[in-house]
Amino acid sequence: MSRRIRVLVVDDSATVRRTLTDILSSDPAIEVMGTAADPYAAVRRIAEETPDVITLDVEMPRMDGITFLRKLMSQHPIPVVMCSSLVEGGSDTLMQALEAGAVDVILKPRTDTRQSLLDAQVRICDTVKAAARARPRPRPSSSPAVPAPATGRPRVPEPKLNADVMMPAPGRGAMARTTERVVCIGASTGGTEALREVLEALPADSPGIVVVQHMPESFTAAFARRLDGLCEVTVREARDGDTVLRGQVLIAPGNRHTLLQRSGARYLVAVKDGPLVSRHRPSVDVLFRSAAHCAGSNAVGVIMTGMGDDGATGMREMQDAGAFTLAQDEESCVVFGMPKEAIARGGVGKVVGLSSIAREILRHDRS
Repeated sequence: MSRRIRVLVVDDSATVRRTLTDILSSDPAIEVMGTAADPYAAVRRIAEETPDVITLDVEMPRMDGITFLRKLMSQHPIPVVMCSSLVEGGSDTLMQALEAGAVDVILKPRTDTRQSLLDAQVRICDTVKAAARARPRPRPSSSPAVPAPATGRPRVPEPKLNADVMMPAPGRGAMARTTERVVCIGASTGGTEALREVLEALPADSPGIVVVQHMPESFTAAFARRLDGLCEVTVREARDGDTVLRGQVLIAPGNRHTLLQRSGARYLVAVKDGPLVSRHRPSVDVLFRSAAHCAGSNAVGVIMTGMGDDGATGMREMQDAGAFTLAQDEESCVVFGMPKEAIARGGVGKVVGLSSIAREILRHDRS
């Protein structure tokens, strides 16, 4: 976007509104056009000027954020990022927000340490910029029409790190071909619903899958539970040392890097702390690089909807190691950023629509 992204911050807490305003205003690409304490005030502000993105609290007086989101998406679709302090107990509610049309979910920034604030700044600004590029679609609705203190602007984030901070780049001569395949999938903005479509199409005997979906800490467990209830494959949040098994999908936990490892004939996952890589934790680049290291031509790499370039370098490394690599096409992406970068760097073997990804995974598993 050539002009600054205009954001409307909707939250009943004056402290949160001020903190989010400071964080978003620290990015030269973003302009906070205003704030609102509840959905009714937000409607009045939207009537005056349409924002590019809305950050929306879940719990507010007079009307909760989910109800407002459903009304908004049925009448006037605008990219919405849900911003909440809800974690374990409320993460199912945030899943409802994604189903109702929210582009993404962020947790309210912690201001207890400088690093927490810097990490929150990166996540929030990047999420809002990704949302501004999203293409929200109208959602049907049966509802009637809608009539921690900041101590100064956060510092500019530190330079973007790559996967070198977690493990060295793969060399030649990756793992020889075996009978077991492992699938590594990376996604970001728009990925929660896209992943649901892919995983619902897979049979119970599908190859083992490891997924990095950019999402907040404590949110991935609810995401895994939701998918597990919808899919023939078993889906759960990854734990350090878990074996990658056929018919099972492991979702990288929020705020932890997840790497693929090999022990004899088995693939395992390692869940580790570490710095932001490609501005994310978990990082798709970290997962893909680890797959290039230990799986080589036994691996399938899939990169899906999302903004930025996380996964682009790792996918090229997977392809160089002999893996089959696949990217979601522009037409079916909410944001065609991550796949576009992977394609531009020469790491993608095939580009397909969202509805064809599961079929390609199974075709390659049987080849």
